[in-house]
Amino acid sequence: MNQQTNGTPFEVKDCALTAIATGKRAQNIKELRQILDDIHPGCLYYHFWGDKLRPKFIDLEYFNDFAYWANSSLHEPKLAERLAVIDPTGYDSLEALRQDVIDILEERLDEIDVPMWTKPDEQFYFIRSQIVVFETQHFIYHPHELAQAIEDMSLSSVFYHFVDARRRTPDHLDDFRAWLRGFDGKYETLVNEISKLDVYFTPLGSLKQNLLGLFRQHV
Repeated sequence: MNQQTNGTPFEVKDCALTAIATGKRAQNIKELRQILDDIHPGCLYYHFWGDKLRPKFIDLEYFNDFAYWANSSLHEPKLAERLAVIDPTGYDSLEALRQDVIDILEERLDEIDVPMWTKPDEQFYFIRSQIVVFETQHFIYHPHELAQAIEDMSLSSVFYHFVDARRRTPDHLDDFRAWLRGFDGKYETLVNEISKLDVYFTPLGSLKQNLLGLFRQHV
């Protein structure tokens, strides 16, 4: 077995994103905006990121639940377009993301006289997420082992290490880059290439293949 050179092995983990009902729901833009004021931040996480782990038909136009609902249930394409371009990776916190969503909703409310209402069975239901982490007892001791490890990873494991890690690490890095930086700059080219990957607008399956290609090329 190759010994680690940075003192800390990479521990492969898996996860599940559980959905918790909040009992709060909105039937128009005004109600959505009001509830967003003090809704649990886990709701922002779920409605922006949960789609990556939920089995459904992929909608390549709307990657967050707010945009999808605005288009499909409110029939508000202008609002849907504005919400659809939000990339949560560009925010330092969920609170900053919350404020941007609220600003977009308020902007649209200022433009219309009467907000559109959904049918009772098409209301927006606020769901809160909670991540459950699983130990795999799989440890990586050298970067050249990561290509095979990524190939063997489930999509939920890729989500944990490449997506969810960004809210856990001080510099908002994924676990791969954070670990590789411990090798005294030897893998800085690979770290830079990983940083160019589009985390949010790329399906998890494609992200996994992109990561696999980079590790096979550079390590």
